[in-house]
Amino acid sequence: MPRVKNGVVTKQRHKKVLKQAKGYFGSKHRLYKTAKEQLMHSGAYAYRDRKANKRNFRKLWITRINAACRMNDISYSKFIDGLNKAGIEVNRKMLSEIAIADEATFTSLVETAKKALDGKLPEEKTTKKVETKKEEVKEDISKLTVSELKEIAKEKGIKGYTSMKKDELINALK
Repeated sequence: MPRVKNGVVTKQRHKKVLKQAKGYFGSKHRLYKTAKEQLMHSGAYAYRDRKANKRNFRKLWITRINAACRMNDISYSKFIDGLNKAGIEVNRKMLSEIAIADEATFTSLVETAKKALDGKLPEEKTTKKVETKKEEVKEDISKLTVSELKEIAKEKGIKGYTSMKKDELINALK
């Protein structure tokens, strides 16, 4: 049996690592061993900082919203609570953009939140939405997803709904 040397494979691996380490300072882009170490650390930092980046942006958005809220004489926490009570679902990124770009719209959101905190918003709107959704469900069950069908089956008390397929769920609900 002939002897197999792995010099070609090793050279390719080294070349790949050094190519990834291009631009690193000092020996970290020249020497294989240090380049490989630095790449391992870089990967760990990148993974960690992808998570931290999300936290940092959320902090920034909250700071911007808080500043805009203070200009409208309300605290951030009361504003968010008021929006939740009013049934307005806008994420913090969009609220931040609205606060920067369109102050009039943000002021109207603040007024809505204040009314909701005082309990002056009509609750009929939310109940009507729920009723119309239930009527739509009764009219056309086939357009719903399997998870939605399973929720309805659970509410109606149908046994064995967890293992049913979509057509079986539709037949059981009818």
